Amino acid sequence: MRNIPDTIARLTILRARQPLWEATNDKDRLSDLTGFGSNPGALRARVYVPAKLPEGAALVVVLHGCTQSATGYDHGSGWSLLAEQEGFAVLFPEQQRANNANLCFNWFVPGDIRRDSGEALSIRQMVEALVVAHKIDRERIFVTKLSAGGAMTSVMLSVYPDVFAGGAIIAGLAYGSATTIPEAFDRVRGHGGPSEQELPRLVRAASSHKGPWPTVSIWHGTADNTVVPFNADAILVQWQGVHSTDANPKRSETVDGHMRQVWCDTSGRELIEKFSIAGMGHGAPLKTPGDNGLGSAGPFMLDVGISSTRHIACFWGIMETGAQGSRTKISADAATLSGTILQPAAKRRKNRGRTTLSRQERRPLNAVGSQADVTKVIEDALRAAGLMQ
Repeated sequence: MRNIPDTIARLTILRARQPLWEATNDKDRLSDLTGFGSNPGALRARVYVPAKLPEGAALVVVLHGCTQSATGYDHGSGWSLLAEQEGFAVLFPEQQRANNANLCFNWFVPGDIRRDSGEALSIRQMVEALVVAHKIDRERIFVTKLSAGGAMTSVMLSVYPDVFAGGAIIAGLAYGSATTIPEAFDRVRGHGGPSEQELPRLVRAASSHKGPWPTVSIWHGTADNTVVPFNADAILVQWQGVHSTDANPKRSETVDGHMRQVWCDTSGRELIEKFSIAGMGHGAPLKTPGDNGLGSAGPFMLDVGISSTRHIACFWGIMETGAQGSRTKISADAATLSGTILQPAAKRRKNRGRTTLSRQERRPLNAVGSQADVTKVIEDALRAAGLMQ
């Protein structure tokens, strides 16, 4: 267990941060989907379907982050614009304050992360309604998004691997990494969690599915101090175990100045990719319009010169125009890169639960104030993280 000064210092910093992913625009390109099922998770469904959607088109499910609306996240990420350009449909499940005061998907609540239960089932019902209404190709359904939405993406890939062909997890967490509020708060900081052996077993036990398994795209900033990069390593280990891939990547390359690693099956098909965005904090990597960019920069929508939206769509094969960017291959056996990526398993275990504190964070307990102040800091931090109502 971490010592109290460490915990309080981190909570104080989290409290000082502005709310995550606030919508800053009123440009709503989405429409409502109603009557899609029993909706046990009590979620709202927003959709974007191009006027001339071809039969057998793909569907992308986009899960927004805490405190944000579906409209706000669409504006930042540009998914509906890309859908219009490339001819696929987009579904935006939207959280409601009655479920979570900060509009976070409840990725750590057991009743919401089991197959055919709670929020997970609501999203599955939305998908089925769109598949039937618009003759979506059942082999081309994908799910993605950021932080709490990224953690819920892990949930959907794990409990419905028979539904989703692929997923992209941005600054998210591994499936089953937390089932209580205290565990959730610890995991985002990189403390504790399932073992490397247990992580893939959690996915395999989440359904009766025996394969094939969804492809997975993992994105994380190397300077993310909100959901620390350790979580990207946990996601990688989880899906390496599910796909039974080698520990080392098949190849490594730089794309638009950022590290990309790829794991393949024996035929060379790409199963897992991991982008480590150099120097980026907590957010979705964007490249604003112009020179193959997309979306709009804002709080936690970060212009770092690479469009995660376009690259993810390219990885899934739903873009005809491509978004390969500027690539430079490097040695596939590179041992160490920035952040925590490519650490040997023994070193990852040794470093589990350890995070270096900045000088600002290394403050004594009495810097926070009275016990009442401490309690308020903790509660405010939990609410800011979407872990407490």
